[in-house]
Amino acid sequence: MPRNDNATPLIALDAVVIDTETTGLDTAKARVVEIGVVRIRDGHIEAGAPACWRVDPGEPIPPAATRIHGIDAAALAMAPAFAAVWPLVAGHIGESVVIGHMLGFDLAVLQRECDRAGIAWRMPRGLDTRLLAPLADQSLEGCTLDALAAWLKVELRGRHSAPGDADITARVFLALLPWLRRAGIRTLAQAERACRARTEALDAEHRAGWARSVAPAESIDDEHALRRLDSYPYRHRVAALMAHPPQFIAPDDTLGEALARMSRARISSLFVVAVAGAGTPRPQDTGIVTERDVLRAIAARGTDALALPVETVASRPLASVAADAFVYRAIGRMARLDIRHLGVTDADGGVCGALSARDLLRLRAQEAVELGDEIDAAGDTVALARAWSKVPRVAAALLAEGVAARDIAAVISRELAAATRAAVIMAERRLRDLGHGGPPCPYAFAVLGSAGRGESLLAMDQDNAIVFADGDPDGAADRWFARLGKEASDVLHAVGVPYCKGGVMAANAPWRGSVATWHARVADWIARSRPRDLLSVDIFFDLRYVHGDTRMANALWRGGFAAARGNAAFAKLLADASGEPASGLTLFGRLRTAAGRIDLKAAGLFAVVSAARVLAIRHFALERATPARLAAIAALDIGGAADLEALADAQATFLDLILGQQLDDIARGLPASNAVAVKRLSRKDRARLRAALHAVRALDTLVRDLLFTR
Repeated sequence: MPRNDNATPLIALDAVVIDTETTGLDTAKARVVEIGVVRIRDGHIEAGAPACWRVDPGEPIPPAATRIHGIDAAALAMAPAFAAVWPLVAGHIGESVVIGHMLGFDLAVLQRECDRAGIAWRMPRGLDTRLLAPLADQSLEGCTLDALAAWLKVELRGRHSAPGDADITARVFLALLPWLRRAGIRTLAQAERACRARTEALDAEHRAGWARSVAPAESIDDEHALRRLDSYPYRHRVAALMAHPPQFIAPDDTLGEALARMSRARISSLFVVAVAGAGTPRPQDTGIVTERDVLRAIAARGTDALALPVETVASRPLASVAADAFVYRAIGRMARLDIRHLGVTDADGGVCGALSARDLLRLRAQEAVELGDEIDAAGDTVALARAWSKVPRVAAALLAEGVAARDIAAVISRELAAATRAAVIMAERRLRDLGHGGPPCPYAFAVLGSAGRGESLLAMDQDNAIVFADGDPDGAADRWFARLGKEASDVLHAVGVPYCKGGVMAANAPWRGSVATWHARVADWIARSRPRDLLSVDIFFDLRYVHGDTRMANALWRGGFAAARGNAAFAKLLADASGEPASGLTLFGRLRTAAGRIDLKAAGLFAVVSAARVLAIRHFALERATPARLAAIAALDIGGAADLEALADAQATFLDLILGQQLDDIARGLPASNAVAVKRLSRKDRARLRAALHAVRALDTLVRDLLFTR
């Protein structure tokens, strides 16, 4: 699989920057005399001098050209012909994206040299800093490399030599990235699309005989043309495969006893805890001893090893995975850590089961796991961005396999939670490096909204919060956690999860606080009497722990439900604050569109999610996912069961159609949104959509009826 695809973030691009020195500026006649190449990998210029090849052009070099680049016949006395050099250059480029300043000129000259030498030419994917520059600032239209470098404060070194100019262009490209990100250009496809939109500049290049510096959209491989994925690991949870209850052994029990217990139970590992049965152990307090550990000890010491205490060979701490994690995460974690056993943890972080490679073998899915454990393993922003960029590709493959968007959304949400956790860990490390020390007290970092519900698609932004053990608002602890929230949000924004436009982020005071502050905040929400005071409050009830003290986060979430339990007035205020959905159907039952698209979040999805949440709060249904909430309300037998089922079906329809559109848009360099192009819908999908929108029409009456039903 190539390292670059349409969704690859620019900060994680695998690219080569190329520059040529030639005998002239007429691409029909110019011959190459020097080629310089600089490699960019994961946001950094690779160490070492740029690659450089001198080329004998086979004809005299005009003095005017020599005055620019300093290369004359004497400098090329031992240089090979282009035909001998190009295979080396092409091997250096490989499948990388090619970057240059006025790249179309370089590509045209190289293509003509290949034609003269009878060498097959393959046009690479490319980006031109001259075309990208005006996206950062309109004053940079048509600027020279010198002017662009000066604007970006990039030092000019080795100017007018191919390796020197390639190095300058590489540093210019990297300096442009924050500016492009501010302009909403984060991925390779978005940058290519932005360059293609510069039609006037491209037309001028074409008239000058330059090559296309950016490939046309239709020539780029379709993101949906993926190798087949076994969808089982993405549809099933660890809980379905784990062995439970877990089997424990004390540290001072012997290896002989451990081996006997494993043989009797037909298992291959035991968890080691100081006092078995004294509460549910957590992974950090637990070790593991396996059959292989015992056999290695016997091989080293003979049968005398069977008298050794288990603790002498136990591994600590226990590597683990959550019971509700998808199986692909367990496969990836075992592969990354090179182990064959994992502990399994429950919602409160306690060890509740065991998972072995033997349990996973029957899946035969290792080769089909694209996501694996990369996000958890990411050590910096660039590595996290590259791992995160795989999510759309996996979503496309799963959709092509017929997996429902609702199930794919659960995978996306899990990866978003993992990316958030990785960002928080990086933020902690950053604060220590800056001299702010570690966390002043235990805390939990949580995601809210669609990520908390497990319903994120690809147009998400950040919704997160922090709860910490103790500290006053704007006190020392609060200020430390404010810094943590800001650092984590900055990492996520750079990776491709944008800041929340509504400010629902832990960096902002309303979304962090001590346990006491949060309890007071929730009580204040419930006591308020105006819907406008409760905007964004509802997503608190979607809160899901991602890092830190899981019990603290879960206690806060459950406490919020308990405080609102049975409070129909508060639930009604939340319903009123959500507003009514924009009608997706005209008076005559046609789909209501704008510019050929219908915003399905505004027309129905948001209303369904909000209604399910409000009813769950009112009737104390401790669920997060929308279908689970609707099912829990239906199970109360208070009425509306058929309508509730229709709403669950409507949500599934909205998710299916939105995800399909988002994947198409991402592949074409468009930002993912919730607006679906009606013309791409089949007759069957249009019928499904109309049925879903009809179901939403009855939602307001249904919610008000069920709010005041005991």
